[in-house]
Amino acid sequence: MKRRQFLWTSAAALLAAGRSAANDADKWSLRIGVTDWDLLGIHYFQHSTPRPEAVPLAKKLGFDGLEINLGRRPDGLPLSDPDLQQQFLDQSRQHRLPICSTCLDILHQNYLKSDPLAIDWVQQAIPISQRLGARVVLLPFFGQGAIENRKEMDRVADILRDIAPQAEQADTILAIENLLSARDNAYLLDRIDSPAVRLYYDVGNSVSQGYPVLEEIRWLGTERICQFHLKDNPHYLGQGELDFDDIFAAIAEIGFHGWGVLETASPSGDPQADMRRNLRFVRQTLRRLAASSD
Repeated sequence: MKRRQFLWTSAAALLAAGRSAANDADKWSLRIGVTDWDLLGIHYFQHSTPRPEAVPLAKKLGFDGLEINLGRRPDGLPLSDPDLQQQFLDQSRQHRLPICSTCLDILHQNYLKSDPLAIDWVQQAIPISQRLGARVVLLPFFGQGAIENRKEMDRVADILRDIAPQAEQADTILAIENLLSARDNAYLLDRIDSPAVRLYYDVGNSVSQGYPVLEEIRWLGTERICQFHLKDNPHYLGQGELDFDDIFAAIAEIGFHGWGVLETASPSGDPQADMRRNLRFVRQTLRRLAASSD
């Protein structure tokens, strides 16, 4: 058994031993977060500084948590500033809204597969996220930074294998998000062989590539998936290609009880109104599925 599999299996066994058997409705439990960039209507792929006012706004709309962009500027990560970190922590505590994850957006500028500077950003993101109480750090691989062949897979895997002990020490998960298939992502994770590197599964991205989303979720399971992005852009949830009854059923089937984070577009041009609408859809769908399973 690989080291990652052994550590994950051991942790899962301890968790299972420490809790009572869940009733049938519990399998539909999913904490719903939101990305700060979509909530505030911030355009991706540009220099940006995270804004603490996203925390009370997410709370007001009814979300359980917030995923925040660590930002980017020519000289590095805006959230490396202790004062800005403290502002987020103060808002999080005041409004009782956790920061569920961070996103290392600067990897759209410095590509981990080819730029040594990107390694520094990943290493810096770990203590920043740890201080913010966010256990998951999203590492995006898109655009020119996308992983496109086996050579690049091996290169990225070797880099993350070297960084993984730092993440393990900080009890932090480096969550890779990309356009690869489930099998290719499994190859990456097996080569890295650390419980601190897992997959951030985006249902919208996967369906855009023609992957069998339901099969992938069930095949990857909770051993490999640490978090979900929920979207069906450019549509409202429930009005596009994806059947979220089936998606939530697959998520429940694998026993996932973590975060599902909305990364949804704004068809109306009013991000807050559209986020409220999408959140309502998710809550209503999960309640209906839980009630029908009684």
